[in-house]
Parts: sequence; C-alpha cells; structure tokens
Amino acid sequence: MSSQTDQFAAFRHKSYQRYFTSRFLTGFSLHVLTTTIGFHLYDITSNALWLGLIGVVLFMPSLLLVVVTGIAADRLNRRIVMASATLVLAASAAFVMALTLFGKFEPIWVMAAMFLVGIGKAFHSPASASLAVNLVPKEDFPNAVGWITSSWQLASIVGPAIAGFSFAFIGSWTYLISSVFFIVSALCILSIPKPAQRISKDPMTLRSLLGGFEYVWKTKIVLGAITLDLFAVFLGSAVWLMPIFAKDILEIGSVGNGFLRAAPGIGAVLMALYLVRFPVRDHAGLVLLTSVFLFGVATIIFGFSSVAWLSIIALMFVGAFDMISVVIREVLLQLWTPDEVRGRVNAVNSIFLGASNELGDARAGFVAARLGAIITVIAGGFAAIAVVGFVAVLFPGLRKIRKLDQSSNEIFE
Repeated sequence: MSSQTDQFAAFRHKSYQRYFTSRFLTGFSLHVLTTTIGFHLYDITSNALWLGLIGVVLFMPSLLLVVVTGIAADRLNRRIVMASATLVLAASAAFVMALTLFGKFEPIWVMAAMFLVGIGKAFHSPASASLAVNLVPKEDFPNAVGWITSSWQLASIVGPAIAGFSFAFIGSWTYLISSVFFIVSALCILSIPKPAQRISKDPMTLRSLLGGFEYVWKTKIVLGAITLDLFAVFLGSAVWLMPIFAKDILEIGSVGNGFLRAAPGIGAVLMALYLVRFPVRDHAGLVLLTSVFLFGVATIIFGFSSVAWLSIIALMFVGAFDMISVVIREVLLQLWTPDEVRGRVNAVNSIFLGASNELGDARAGFVAARLGAIITVIAGGFAAIAVVGFVAVLFPGLRKIRKLDQSSNEIFE
C-alpha cells in the first residue's frame, strides 16, 4: 500500500456528496435499530437462540427476492428503488416502536419486524451498490468505494454508541430516532439528479433473470473474492453475540454493548481512511488473503479476552482487517461488471453478504446456545483462518491479482 492520491476525489461530484450522506444516515439508522433490538430482546429473554433467529430472518428476504431485487436495480431508476427501500426500513423501525408502546415487544413480533427490515435491505443493497458507479468517473471509483465503506463503518461506530446510551436513558424511544433518520436518508437520495444508467432492452427471459448468477460463476476472480468473504465471515462472525459478552462475560451492560458493537467500526474507519490516502496499488490478491487471515487471528484474541479494554481493541482489529477485504472486493465487483447487469450481480453479492453476516450471526447464536459464546467465537476465528488456505488453493488466480484499477485482462502482470 503506497503512493498518495487525491483522497477527496469522489467528493468533487455533488451527486456523490448526497449519495454519501444518504448511505451514512441509512447505516446509522440501521445500526441504531439492530443494536437496540438485539440488546432489548436478549434482556427480556436471556436466550441466545433468538439472537440467532434474527440473523436468519434478516437474510431470508435477500434469498427469496434475489431475482426481483436484481431486476429492479437494473430495469428501474436506482434512486427510486433505493429511496423506497429506505422508507420500508423507516416503517420497520416505526413498527418496533409501536410494539413497545402497546406492550407487544415479544420475540415473534420482533421477528416479523426484522423480516420487514430484511425486505428493505434486500432492495436497498443492490440498488445502492449499483448507483455509486454511475455517480463518479471510473478513475475516481476506488476512492468512492473507500469513502462509501468509511461511511458505513462510521455509522457502525456512531449508531451502536448512540443506541447504547439512548436505550439506557430513554428506552424504547430509541426506535423513533432510527425511523426519523431513515426518512431523512430517503429524501437525501431523492435529491440526486437522475444519473446516466444503461438499461438493457432485451426481453425478460430466464437467462436474463439469472444473469447475475451466470456472470459471477464465469468470473472466477470475483467468485473467489466473494467466496472468501462468505465463508470467513460466516464462520467468524460474532456481532449478535455482543449482548452476551456485554451482559454475562464482561459485565459492562447496555452502554458497554454499544461500545463492543462500535469497536469493529472504529477499526474499519481508521483502516478505510488509510486506504483512501494510500490505496492498494499492487499485490492486491495477497493483501486480500492476508487481511482475512489476520481477521481470524483478531477474532480468536477477542474470544479469549476476559477484560473489556482488550476485547474492544481486538474487535477494532477485526474491523480493520475486514475493511481491507471489503474495499478490494467492492472495487473488483463494481469495475468488472457491465452496468446493464450490475444490479443483478449486486443482488447475488447481497446473498453472499447476507449469508456471511446474517446467517453467520445466526450460526453464532445457535452454536452459542449449545456450547457457549466463548467457544463459538474462538472456533470461528480458527475456521476463518482455515478458509484462507482453502480459497488460496481453489482460486489460484486470486493470489495473482496485482492492480485493482485495470481490466480483468490487464490485472495480472
């Protein structure tokens, strides 16, 4: 990682400024919502199984609607799709607020609310990822990705921290904060002038509907990068176990839970800011594999820790190393994908992301309910390290990637 670049290149474009603001507000609101729900639900049930089920419920809409969400991002105005999905998220937060006001905050109703959140995320993810590349020139896109991921990670710091303090002092009214900022985010994205977007005029066929799957399968470098993230995060994820560590292991309560949830985001933002100034210029494949290996190491350290300060530091490194892989994967995915199929490819990617994050958290919750949170996290870290070795063998081309800002034909030198 070397050679400074224009670290604010993407912000020279006004549409991107509004897009960035919207992405941050959506991420902030989502983290406020999910952090509060996770702690609130565990506080009333003391059952890790429900935390695991949240992951399953959040993931299911992405899987069930993958064809619809991809086509929507490719055939419709991406700004409208993105804004509409954000308003669905606002309605989800309002629904949870209503549950608390009417004394119906019960696991089954919470799962219904989380399914609605999952629907909003399922449409938002491919539309927002596909829109970004339409807002800046190709040469500024790696910089844009760095700032986009920074915005999400900054939201993952501020959101959980605000949620922790807010829930401690105003309780369930925290859900109202989330709903309001979702609405502001939707208005912000609607203020962007309609950008150029290549829309395929080909008739709808089964092949066109499944075009995202076909492209990912044929492009082995992209498939390898997505596979690495899928299995490493699926096996190493522990986000929804934070309430257990905060309440039962580290004994630091609701505020401490907010800090634990925020710690990976702090590390990720610091790393993202470094990558914006010193982007990955060479040996991108080796950097990607090494970062995931170190992600596993940091996860193991967190699992073994019994003191809050070490746990927070370990989680910061978890976020920092994950950020490197996120940036490399996103640049590869967006720059290598034709615009007319980008929405469908991003819908497929959202399934992989959902499987790694939401299902990974579900796996962690289910295993923790049986074996305990500590063993679950430590075993997950070792498994993530093993994944690096398997992917390096199965996708040898991934190791050979040099430049990220070149075409697939030029990337090997």
